[in-house]
Amino acid sequence: MFLSDFRKEFYERVLLLVASDVDALCACKILQALFQCDHVQYTLVPVSGWQELETAFLEHKNQFQYFVLINCGANVDLLEILQPEEDTFFFICDTHRPINVVNVYNETQIKLLVKQDDDLEIPAFDDIFRDEEEDEDDSGNESDGSEPSGKRKRFEEDIMERTMKRRQRREWEARRREILFDYEQYEYHGTSSAMVMFDLAWIMSKDLNDMLWWAIVGLTDQWIQDKITQMKYVTDIGTLQRHVSRHNHRNEDEENSLSIDCMRIAFEYDLRLALYQHWSLFESLCNTCYTSASLKLWSVQGQKRLQEFFADMGLPLKQVKQKFNSMDISLKENLQEMIEESASKFGMKNLRVQTFSIHFGFKNKFLASDIVYATASLMENIEKDEPGADNFIKALDSLSRSNLDKLHQGLELAKKQLRATQQTVASCICTNLVISQGPFLYCYLMEGTPDVKLFSKPVSLCLLSKYLLKSFVCSTKNKRCKLLPLIVAAPMDVEQGTVIMVGIPPETESSDKKNFFGRAFEKAAESTNSRTLHNHFDMSIIELKMEDRSKFLDALISLLS
Repeated sequence: MFLSDFRKEFYERVLLLVASDVDALCACKILQALFQCDHVQYTLVPVSGWQELETAFLEHKNQFQYFVLINCGANVDLLEILQPEEDTFFFICDTHRPINVVNVYNETQIKLLVKQDDDLEIPAFDDIFRDEEEDEDDSGNESDGSEPSGKRKRFEEDIMERTMKRRQRREWEARRREILFDYEQYEYHGTSSAMVMFDLAWIMSKDLNDMLWWAIVGLTDQWIQDKITQMKYVTDIGTLQRHVSRHNHRNEDEENSLSIDCMRIAFEYDLRLALYQHWSLFESLCNTCYTSASLKLWSVQGQKRLQEFFADMGLPLKQVKQKFNSMDISLKENLQEMIEESASKFGMKNLRVQTFSIHFGFKNKFLASDIVYATASLMENIEKDEPGADNFIKALDSLSRSNLDKLHQGLELAKKQLRATQQTVASCICTNLVISQGPFLYCYLMEGTPDVKLFSKPVSLCLLSKYLLKSFVCSTKNKRCKLLPLIVAAPMDVEQGTVIMVGIPPETESSDKKNFFGRAFEKAAESTNSRTLHNHFDMSIIELKMEDRSKFLDALISLLS
């Protein structure tokens, strides 16, 4: 059931179950701030997959009646999985689509926090649910005193009626299967959970500038992870821009001017270059997917084009290779215009992007994308062998302005991870590791590949897959291959002999970002009895036994051909 009155139905002592992605963390920060306002007691448990979610529920089900699930739980029949008591209630704020129909039509225990103007395309109740009483055959209503011929006639009519009912039921079931197949075939993402939570805060008149910033970071995460279309991103940016104007509008006179320590959010068109204000321009250009793929930087020819690109802008190498903050002010003043002008000559027409920045203090300025990269890298940090929950808390802390040291630590980690991703993409393209399997492209990262441990983490592997597909599309001359989706597999746990596998949709301008691999993986595993684990909230990510890899892929090829 969709939640109609957020204010009335939402507050008690609750258990927060939060998925491990940046959007979920931002939604969690907003909700924590709201709970603090109203002095609501809560317990926070990070969950990275279905197993952890079930374990957390079993551990806490006797102490809590209300459970809030962020970015998990909407796309499965939650009551079937968790088997809760009847007085247990779930509030689900999840971007995963399609939403399971049982969750939609459950009137009592499931409450969905969803932006109502999202195009959900939910099937009608009567098309998928049928009253059991209708199916019971009504028999034994004949009167005893009637003529035998009358009895026979009624008996024949009864049989005809029952036959008709059975046929109608079979037709209804066939239509139901078809409707559900169409509805559940593709996996995609709805409005950012952080934006939904910010809407909740706004309805309650408790929205603060910090909450607005977290909503912006949540949306930017969806865009960086390529979960939403460009159109959806621009629309949501427009919605947030109105809130930014409302919260950050000040007249420029002395009386109304903000102190330098106050936080200001500004809308701006900025460069689509990863972390460039905290790095050197050279490194940022080399390690941003869009520029690296467009210039084909893995090749000698690509490196020459990069030198030509700097020459065209009139930027000396000495300047672009030092930290951005240390560049000559005269060069930085018109840098955006210079880069844009030269980029369009080199085929990079979309180097400018709509985004937001945050300012506080004299030298703290961050773009929303900087925060996304930093938070994601802290969450999947592999440098210290720490439990996932510790990394989750560090990532959550880095979203607070009071924890700048954690944010800077995240930025340094993000640089390392972007370099690792770009180097892995270059080596896959140069050694022809991306091969066409017919209906899809496939790449397997061998054990022993540098940084392979990083890509056993789902967010890092997804980002690598997106970068790899974009780069492959730019490098291949085969027109058919440019339109294919990609599956990337990497070693997960060497001792247990498992691999992690992710499937992503084709890289096209008009792509609706809908992913069919979730259902395809399920069917292929079923038909081959492959030992798979569908533990991730994204159905297009699975874990698989190494020995079953080839038969699983064969089944996928025949299924999708």
